[in-house]
Amino acid sequence: MVLDRSGGGVQDRLFSDLPEFLRPGDILVLNDARVFPARIRCVRSDTGGKAEIFLLRKIAGRVWKVLLRPGRYCRRGIVLSAPGGLAATVTEELGNGRALVSFTPEEDLDRTLRTVGSVPLPPYIRRPADSLDEERYQTVYADVEGAVAAPTAGLHFTREMLRRLGESGIENRTVTLKVGPGTFEPLRREVLKDNSLDCEEYHVPEETLESLRAVRRSGGRIVSVGTTAARVLETVDMNMKGPLSGETSLFIFPPYRFGNVDALLTNFHLPGSSLIALVAAFAGLEPVMSAYRRAVKLGYRFYSYGDAMLIV
Repeated sequence: MVLDRSGGGVQDRLFSDLPEFLRPGDILVLNDARVFPARIRCVRSDTGGKAEIFLLRKIAGRVWKVLLRPGRYCRRGIVLSAPGGLAATVTEELGNGRALVSFTPEEDLDRTLRTVGSVPLPPYIRRPADSLDEERYQTVYADVEGAVAAPTAGLHFTREMLRRLGESGIENRTVTLKVGPGTFEPLRREVLKDNSLDCEEYHVPEETLESLRAVRRSGGRIVSVGTTAARVLETVDMNMKGPLSGETSLFIFPPYRFGNVDALLTNFHLPGSSLIALVAAFAGLEPVMSAYRRAVKLGYRFYSYGDAMLIV
C-alpha cells in the first residue's frame, strides 16, 4: 500500500513496484541488525516448571541481561536448567521481568547458547521456530548480531531489488539498532506520553552520515526502511562527526515532528503498539487509521511476515 501524505491518496500496489515511487537521489536507510538465537526453553530446577530465558545483552563473561517468562521467576537465587547441561542463576532483579543471570558452565558458553537457543519469533506467531525461520526471519543485508527481533520492513527486500534500485540511482546505507523485545510489547498506559521504551543500542557509520548529508544538500529524500531505522535517524544529529554510537529510548508519537526522515517503508502493526504510534506521528492519525481500515477490508497481511506500506 502506498500512502501519499500530501494529498492523502492511497494506492494498492506490489512491492516490486517500489522503484516507481522513489527517484534518483533518494537514499534508503537500512537497519542491518542480525537476529541471534535468543530464546532458550528451560525448567525451574526446584519445581520442574516450564520457563523461558530471552537473552537481551551480554554484560560480561557469563553474566547476561535477560527477560524471564513467567516473570515471577525473576527472584534472586532461582536456578533455571536448559539443555546441554546449561544452568542460569538469577543474580539480580531488574523489574518488568528483566533480570541478570549467571550461566554455568562458562566453558564454550557462547557456542552453547547458540546451540540451545532458537529464533525468537514474535509472540503472536504461536508455533515453535523452525529451520525455515532461521533464514526467513533475517534481512538479506543483516550483518551486526545482537537483535532479538528482525527489522521486518526489510524482509521484503531481495538482493535483486536492491540492485534494481541502485541502477536507478537510489543508493542505500546502513544503521544498526539492536532491536529488543519491547518492540512486541503493547503500550500499557492510556496517555501516550506516560509510556516509555527500553533502551536499545544503535550505531551510525560515518559513511552513512556523509551520504545522508549529501542527500540533504542535493534535495533527495531520506527513506527509512522500518520504524527501527527511523528511531535511529531521529535520535542522532546528522551534522555531528561520526561514527555515532549509543543507546536510544526515543518514543515517537503524535504530534512529533520528524527532522531526518522524509519517507517511511513499514509493515502493518499491532494496535496499541509503539510502532503504530510512530507511523501515526509520521502520516497523521486519521490517514493511517483510514489506510488500516482499507488494509483489513482488502485482506492485507499484518505484522512481521505481512505486507508493506510506503508513506511518501
